[in-house]
Amino acid sequence: MSPVASGSARVCVIGAGPCGLTTIKNLLAADIDDVTCYEEASAIGGNWVYDDDPDQRSVYRATRLISSKRLSEFEDFPMPADYPDFPSCRQMLDYFRSYAERFGVLAKIRLDTRVESAKRLADGRWSVSVVGRNGASSETFDDLVVCSGHHREPLLPHYPGKFSGKMLHSREYKRPEPFADQRVLVVGGGNSACDIAVDVSRVASSVSISMRHGYFILPKIMFGRPIDQLYARMRSYLRYAPRFVQDAVAEAAVRLEVGPWEKYGLERPQGRATSMHPTLNTAILAALRDGAVVPRRAIARFDGKIVHFSDGTSDTFDSVIWATGYRLGYQFLDDSVTGPEFLASPQLYLSMMHPGIANLYFIGLFQPIGCIWRLADHQARIAALQITGVLERPGDVEARSAREVSDRRRRFGSSPRHSIEVDYHDFRRALLRELGEHAGGFET
Repeated sequence: MSPVASGSARVCVIGAGPCGLTTIKNLLAADIDDVTCYEEASAIGGNWVYDDDPDQRSVYRATRLISSKRLSEFEDFPMPADYPDFPSCRQMLDYFRSYAERFGVLAKIRLDTRVESAKRLADGRWSVSVVGRNGASSETFDDLVVCSGHHREPLLPHYPGKFSGKMLHSREYKRPEPFADQRVLVVGGGNSACDIAVDVSRVASSVSISMRHGYFILPKIMFGRPIDQLYARMRSYLRYAPRFVQDAVAEAAVRLEVGPWEKYGLERPQGRATSMHPTLNTAILAALRDGAVVPRRAIARFDGKIVHFSDGTSDTFDSVIWATGYRLGYQFLDDSVTGPEFLASPQLYLSMMHPGIANLYFIGLFQPIGCIWRLADHQARIAALQITGVLERPGDVEARSAREVSDRRRRFGSSPRHSIEVDYHDFRRALLRELGEHAGGFET
């Protein structure tokens, strides 16, 4: 709870992407009017604002939603009826702008304003220093809500040797034209890697994709339905069945629809599809089968433009695109708040409440098999109601957050890829349970 009376709380929100927008909406709905949101970009929408400049963080031009419209729209703000199952980045940006206008959050946002530091004062409040259109300034707030996302600091692996061609991270990738007639290697097995490999294959002379291990790559549509809706229906039908039964049914559906991984030239993934973050990409499966994208094993070493792989093969490439993910990082917070241990495996109750700092919240710092901001809406409501004193912060947050980390490792493993993984449906139920009578009528 805020160190001052709830009715007079000043709240700072960092980031005006989807999670920041829903946070402002919930703060205003809780009658917290003294809200300031800092956004370093010149427009709202976060990564969904396409920018052709490789130095600017944004989606690539061909980006479409991975989760379906039905399970990505805010639960209190449906997407337009004429949107397809998987809307484009332009449609999503229009949707977020409409959302911001509908809930009156725009007046609280200061664009082109970068947060340099957020330091906790002796009295528990936050001193936030920014650089904006009018230069540098600082303000003091009672509560800090971090909504700046976790796709910020590129993670680049290191291999023996040196590559003499062009190298870039997927964050810098915008469109395929610069790679026309090139031999391109995409490294990674996640959604970005597969999207980019397919996108580049339309203009490149050849495209390969290198994966260190087997991934569950699933089509976005299965049996005529978006896969997330199909999984939600299966979970509903089997809600009283043990988890191993639910997992077995999901596994059988994947085998029936996708077939053997070896037919795609891929290594067989270890574990179950429900215990790791799958890649949802119909196009890459077709591209692997028809040869538009060539599967490769892990990189062993570089030698000029020659890339040697772990299975003893090698080939020559002009460009390497690293779609190897991101590391967590909040440069505006000091190590006493988010040190190396926190960043390796954030210990937060409901992925939002800091165990030692009651007036600090992280919204959207999780990775579901599905949509982030739909769940962030419920997180933001919890934060807003705690700030006003309507909802009590649990007294054992530290124990609860430690248990949450332990349960996550047991379910998804301890790899960095799954350090913030959650099951969409289980996590949604946990958030609504925390809200209790304040859940607003949402079904669990």
